[in-house]
Amino acid sequence: MIHVLPPHVARLIAAGEVVSRPLDVVRELVDNALDAGATRIELDIEDGGLRVVRVRDNGVGIPAASVALAAVRHATSKLPPDVAAVERVTTLGFRGEALWAAAQAGRLHLVTRPTSQVGAAELHAHGEDIRLGRTSAPAGTTVTVSALFEALPARRRTQLPTATEVREITALLGRYVLHHPDIHWRVAVDGEPRLTHAPADHRGAVASVYGPLSANRVLTVEGPGVCGVVSRPELTRARRDRMHFSVNGRPVLAPPELEKAVIEGYAELLPAGVAPLCVLDLTVAPEDHNPNVHPAKQMVALADLGAVAARVREAVAAALSAHPLARLAPTLSAPPAPVRDTGGTSFPVLTLVGVYQGLYVLAHGEGDLWVVDAHAAHERALYERLIRGLEDAPPLELPEPELLHLTPEQTARLHERSAHLQTWGLTLEDFGAGLARLRTVPATLAALAVPRLHEQIVEAALGDSPDPRRDVLARLACAPALKAGMLDHARAELVLAALSACEQPWACPHGRPTVLRLPERDLAHAFGRRGVRDVARGRDSAPEFRH
Repeated sequence: MIHVLPPHVARLIAAGEVVSRPLDVVRELVDNALDAGATRIELDIEDGGLRVVRVRDNGVGIPAASVALAAVRHATSKLPPDVAAVERVTTLGFRGEALWAAAQAGRLHLVTRPTSQVGAAELHAHGEDIRLGRTSAPAGTTVTVSALFEALPARRRTQLPTATEVREITALLGRYVLHHPDIHWRVAVDGEPRLTHAPADHRGAVASVYGPLSANRVLTVEGPGVCGVVSRPELTRARRDRMHFSVNGRPVLAPPELEKAVIEGYAELLPAGVAPLCVLDLTVAPEDHNPNVHPAKQMVALADLGAVAARVREAVAAALSAHPLARLAPTLSAPPAPVRDTGGTSFPVLTLVGVYQGLYVLAHGEGDLWVVDAHAAHERALYERLIRGLEDAPPLELPEPELLHLTPEQTARLHERSAHLQTWGLTLEDFGAGLARLRTVPATLAALAVPRLHEQIVEAALGDSPDPRRDVLARLACAPALKAGMLDHARAELVLAALSACEQPWACPHGRPTVLRLPERDLAHAFGRRGVRDVARGRDSAPEFRH
């Protein structure tokens, strides 16, 4: 039942004008449809939304007795009329301003019928003029906003170009599809279908929005208060525009802390400067989030952002550790087939076939040809050995503390990180005048035969990496690792054995793959073979996603 909020409650949530462009109308109407429990939502957009925005849903509808209040400001059925309710919002909409604002900016037409009601109620609103009527309609609600800003010529002239508005509306609705994949969605622009989605899981939503090739490269994430999908390490972008988050069902612009948590969950599986695709739904207690910090509700405030970020990081890391992450080698005549997940975690048993160019190990395993980058593999093995040594051995105190020159930026980072560096054995003190005094280093690092060892340790520890320990160990593991021309059969056997013993054998500490695989089936196809050996083998036998 719709009711008008008392002034003292309305003041706590009022956002002023919530419709400044067609995109705002789309967002508010879709939120209302989701709040109504709709399982099917259809949208029609004409002229970039300026002529028509129409949203049809099969939700619970509005009882006829309440329809007259639907376009009244601060009239809502979603928030009880008391102050405490503002602190426990459980719906996407809650201010009671959307339909009122749409009627102020354009012409509002609403037709609605609850399932149990005979006949539908109809409302026309423009400005403060409201007219009611009765009509026939299926159960649910259809809201049409037309002639947007027609009576506000200055506002209309400053709208974005139609193509730009359509692009942003479509992108917004794609995010709703990703976070509400169990709903049937249909979006038409000027009569042409632009986005359709049948009920599915998150992977199916990725297929609808980004295509089946991307869907074949995502892994399921499940953790306390976190669910969704993340991409395999080979599916990355230079930008973070495909990192999507929702909080209690609301698609939001995520704070940088959550994006950082996802990337940290990959650890060294991702090279620096790239971002994965992810769709993560976060669930928090209603009282632990505030959706009323942005007029368009695109951002929310979280009571314990650090704890939420930690849950995200752990859930992503767990999802990645549960799958084999070997990347496909380039095929001989066609694009690589999608990587298929078997759910296994073990590294395959590989048998040495040969050595190529003094750097690559050719091996056979699971019916496929595997190519191992000896440098990357050796680097991974050395990196994990350094990690174990770091945890097992106490720090080594230098007989004579060493003075090192620092840049101003390094000095600032030293003040931020000195306590953290000391926890894993690196004691570095600001000595003034751009100098720092190195007193202790981890014992496992002190024994390395690496030129300029102490300088390299300090440079990495005070670099711009968010994880200085990993950066230090990755740099020191790279220096002694096998280089091109150093590989022979004996060393190749040792590389395979060392890689198979690694906890995370699929990438070097810098995020480059250690192994690629070339299925025998791809070789057979390239040679035109069609015989008994042209069958799915090993990991090829797992089903791929079809859209």
